[in-house]
Amino acid sequence: MKNIEHGKKFMFAGRRCGRIRAACLLSGLALGLLSGGRAFASPPPRMAASTGDSTASSCILGFPNGLARRSYLLGDICGLREWLNKYGVSLNILETSEALGNVSGGINRGAEYDGLTQFSLQLDTQRAFHWYGGTFNASGLQIHGQNLSADILYTLQTASGIESNRATRLWELWYDQKFDKEGQYDIKIGQQSLDQEFMVSQNALLFVNTMFGWPMVPSADMPGGGPAYPLSALGVRAHIRPANSWTLLAGVFNGSPAAQNADDAQEQNSSGTNFRVNDGVLAIAELQFAYPSMGATVRPGKKTPLARTYKLGAWYDTEDFADQQFDNAGLSLADPSSAGIAKTHHGNYALYAVADQMLWSDPQEYDRTLNFFVRPMGTPRGDRNLIDFSVNAGFTFTEPIMHRDDDTFGIAMGYAHVGSGASALDKDYGRFTNTGYPVRSGETFVEASYQYQIAPWWQVEPDFQYVFNVGGGITNPNSPSGEHVKNEAVLGLRMNIAF
Repeated sequence: MKNIEHGKKFMFAGRRCGRIRAACLLSGLALGLLSGGRAFASPPPRMAASTGDSTASSCILGFPNGLARRSYLLGDICGLREWLNKYGVSLNILETSEALGNVSGGINRGAEYDGLTQFSLQLDTQRAFHWYGGTFNASGLQIHGQNLSADILYTLQTASGIESNRATRLWELWYDQKFDKEGQYDIKIGQQSLDQEFMVSQNALLFVNTMFGWPMVPSADMPGGGPAYPLSALGVRAHIRPANSWTLLAGVFNGSPAAQNADDAQEQNSSGTNFRVNDGVLAIAELQFAYPSMGATVRPGKKTPLARTYKLGAWYDTEDFADQQFDNAGLSLADPSSAGIAKTHHGNYALYAVADQMLWSDPQEYDRTLNFFVRPMGTPRGDRNLIDFSVNAGFTFTEPIMHRDDDTFGIAMGYAHVGSGASALDKDYGRFTNTGYPVRSGETFVEASYQYQIAPWWQVEPDFQYVFNVGGGITNPNSPSGEHVKNEAVLGLRMNIAF
């Protein structure tokens, strides 16, 4: 799920004696490496490296003690978490489960369940063997359930950020090295998922819809949907913070995360261990500005400044991209005499911006804030891109109910505009078939969501989405009169459990 900042830290179960602990550690390492890990992609709820949970013992007899206060469902697992943390090792597990259903409009009514289990292993080299600034990470995904968007909704902007093909797969496998004590410079190398660092709006991560994580433009236009959940790509990422308020992220990655075309990316790399290096180059850069900056202080008697983060970025992919309208002979792909082999174009790019702005902070309750976010992205290459513009925007309200410090309410929208080539092809189909073939234009949805924290390790999130002009204006295949798919209302409930 994108939307991910709200994930919690976790770790695997263990026993009391040292030998069993060691066996559990080795088993956990193997599990993290073998099963490690946004269908359009969006990041699932993020996991941070876990530390010992001292709130209560979770041994068998004492398991219920402190259940409502501990950070993880399994607590410290008889001291296993604390013991692992001494050696710089953290092994985390997060389960996200949800049920979504279409209750109005669309092609069919119905509901489906989908779920995601994330495994994450991290090693701090400073604690492990006194090597400063190194972090090794291996993460995996176990994806289960069905995909409501593909099966029932037929939307461009998929309803859930964890929807994907069922699989157990490696997700990320990288090493990050810092070069100074302030963390101003570091380089990450290995298999990476770009949605964990690039194009991220922190406020947007509350929401369930895919597009609040990995945006619509790269989801639709990059090969395989881009190196984002549930895929990743080999590459190198540099992080530079020349001044406290400014950060530059830049990376070079394999041009396609898994395959030669977007339709079979996940099938060709179902395990996540096909480390491709021969599919061109994807280059991406993002300049960030944050205020208050790291190290900033608030003077006595001064009002706390309203936090804000602004980002500007661009990506360029050297792969070949299929024309959305014409074949390699210059004929429309809708022409009956066309061979059906699309003309190809070399290279593709897009520009984007992200803004997260705090609008209000309760002077008596500083955690109680109203925030706004917006993220537009576009490309002028309408001839080779299904989507040439997308935007997400919305508001989040933390602690909407007084003294419910960890609850968040949000309302937001997403819009995707169909590129000129794809729309022109629709017109060609209408001309060659002499029918009222629908011409796709754009799709809009709104979402309202409330994340309720039952315990530090347990969150539930009721969610509502409404989609206008489904699929950009496609025909309902179940309609004998050729009507467009009617607007859809989707109800859902998501649950996150940190083990």
